[in-house]
Amino acid sequence: YRSGWQGKLLPINIAFFSYEKLYHFGKVLSAALDKLHISWVLIASADLSHRLQQGAPAGYSPRGAVFDDLVRQCLREGDVKKLLNIDPSLVEAAGECGLRPIIIALGALDGYAFETEELSYEGPFGVGYLVARLKRGEKMSKRELIASLKQENRERVQKITGEEPLPVSLARQSLHQYLTTGKFLQVPANAGDLAKKKAGAFVSLKKQGNLRGCIGTIEPTRSNLAEEIIYNAVSAAIHDPRFAPVSLEELEDLTISVDVLEKPEKIDSIQELDPQVYGVIVSCGRKRGLLLPNLEGVDTSEEQVAIAKAKAGIDIDEKVVLERFKVTRYS
Repeated sequence: YRSGWQGKLLPINIAFFSYEKLYHFGKVLSAALDKLHISWVLIASADLSHRLQQGAPAGYSPRGAVFDDLVRQCLREGDVKKLLNIDPSLVEAAGECGLRPIIIALGALDGYAFETEELSYEGPFGVGYLVARLKRGEKMSKRELIASLKQENRERVQKITGEEPLPVSLARQSLHQYLTTGKFLQVPANAGDLAKKKAGAFVSLKKQGNLRGCIGTIEPTRSNLAEEIIYNAVSAAIHDPRFAPVSLEELEDLTISVDVLEKPEKIDSIQELDPQVYGVIVSCGRKRGLLLPNLEGVDTSEEQVAIAKAKAGIDIDEKVVLERFKVTRYS
């Protein structure tokens, strides 16, 4: 308004929905605005990588520049599908905050040809700032991506499903049972050794490479490991406070992994950790946080401990008791 703008402004805050859902939101938003028969502009405002140089706000990662270059390339070439299928580990390493608004803007162009004009790009203070204009052109049916993206993801998941190891297959059966009947799965006869031993287990759900839910137990709380997986799968889908509950329709789009935990051991210092090999448990009074090993974007022990502290609500400078553990991961 200070610059003389007399039109209407509608701020939109976004959530951490899947890229597919954000893209679809952009498409719906565009269709709704078109029905008003008015001129409109969608501004996707956010930064790219926050890790372009030493001393950057989120620290430094050489992958920050790789991320920014890839986003700029995809926009210049109009390669929306490549951007929607971007490697989640690259996104995490970049420490960005602009990809989701950009995806909404691209969704608003779904079904249309468009031209990209990059007006400027700079990276002062280690943060990538991109200014670009996307101009919508004529309708093009081959630019309608939502249906094809869903089909590709389902074909990929179906291929994986046929090769899933027993713990993952059991987690999927558990979800199907609960989402269709509201009842927990009984341990099946073919559970094998899973019905004979006890262990803590975490079940992680992902949709198009993005986390959709993750909940587990550090130590066994059920009669056997099979039950541990069955109940934790449901908890990951329904009770993870970071996400809306998983629907039955989503099940065929989910990839599932199961981490079976070995018994944790106390350690004296952070130097005894290796984020690729060991998970970590941090404890301070009644507060306790856990982070699994070998996670995308977690490259150092310091990062691992900091994330575990944040999950537990422990201040970054507070002293904690450290424990480490190994897992067997099934995916």
